[in-house]
Amino acid sequence: MGKVAVIIPAAGRGRRARQSGAEAKQFRPLAGGASALARVIRLFRSHPAVSRIVVAAHPDDVTRIEGMIDGKGCEAQVVHGGETRQQSICNALQALDAASHDRVLVHDAARPFASVQLVDRAIASLETYEAAVPAIALTDTIVELAPDDARGPTLDRDRLRAVQTPQAFRTRPLQQAHEAAVATARDDFTDDGALMAWHGHVVGLFEGDSGNVKLTTAQDMRDAEQRLWAQQFLACPDVRTGTGFDVHACVDGDHVVLGGIAIPHTDGLSGHSDADVVLHALTDAILGALADGDIGAHFPPSDMRWKGQDSALFLQDAVSRVAARGGLISHLDCTIMCEAPKVGPHRDAMRRRIAEIAGLPLDRVAVKATTTERLGFTGRGEGIAAMATATLRLPFTSDTAN
Repeated sequence: MGKVAVIIPAAGRGRRARQSGAEAKQFRPLAGGASALARVIRLFRSHPAVSRIVVAAHPDDVTRIEGMIDGKGCEAQVVHGGETRQQSICNALQALDAASHDRVLVHDAARPFASVQLVDRAIASLETYEAAVPAIALTDTIVELAPDDARGPTLDRDRLRAVQTPQAFRTRPLQQAHEAAVATARDDFTDDGALMAWHGHVVGLFEGDSGNVKLTTAQDMRDAEQRLWAQQFLACPDVRTGTGFDVHACVDGDHVVLGGIAIPHTDGLSGHSDADVVLHALTDAILGALADGDIGAHFPPSDMRWKGQDSALFLQDAVSRVAARGGLISHLDCTIMCEAPKVGPHRDAMRRRIAEIAGLPLDRVAVKATTTERLGFTGRGEGIAAMATATLRLPFTSDTAN
């Protein structure tokens, strides 16, 4: 028997799940960690039966997705998607050799909760069928919508199923079905099971998973965040707290950078990078909780690569070190000490930027400010200081236990 390939259509822009200015749903970090698409790719790359992955992407996202699939595991490739899901699948199928990969799974990029067991069932279904899809029974009463938008007839839910992905197919029959659809200008199929049924194939059903939800709306994204936070908190019982402190002197200038936000001011701040005391203090707080040195050890001012650098890079590096340890950041808190500029008008912008860099919900980032009643160097306007606290959660390891 040949090898198993996986196609992941990821060219959609996810408008129903997007808020103003937000990126497509498959790329949004979930619970301070990997995006839905990254989680899907990770599932299939680690599955022992899968030897090839093809991701169909919007042209603007190809480089980004190539970064996700770069690394150890099965062979992976990114191809250009189409205007519709069906066109994206068709493009991806052209990259597959049915002789070497005679079975193919198709899985939504926005279903990050699929399990290894569900993938196993999908592959096993192809011992019986040329095409099979996961399905779950309905528990709610289902009715048709009447022409006046009132309640119509009640349907027999015992005869109805909700269809999911990954859907499983013999590769060459699926290629032929797509070729037939192109030849007859049919491009309205929303899933490949329906396409195969239209092409005359019997489409089997196998047991789906009620937890294998598709992220479609903004509420779906919020529910996924809560679900993943709960899972990660339970998996990370080692609670760590770190503190950070930073100060930079005032120099001639017309703005300061605080919390990733450029704020007009009568002075600037002196520093090898952009002198963002907020992001520097937060970076040190995270590194402290990890017992992993400090910002100067990882980004020494003697290294000219960091001259004038956006301090977001330093915070991103600290965040990635938490993820590499299998942990998560549960809260970030920072207090800015200065007489001027006024922090209040910029507080929420700072919180949003920090949350974006750290991949956190906004309610897990706090920014406060205080004066020193004109005492000391901050009171005299000679500099700005910040102190920060980071709360992390890490999984227990043998080193932790010892």
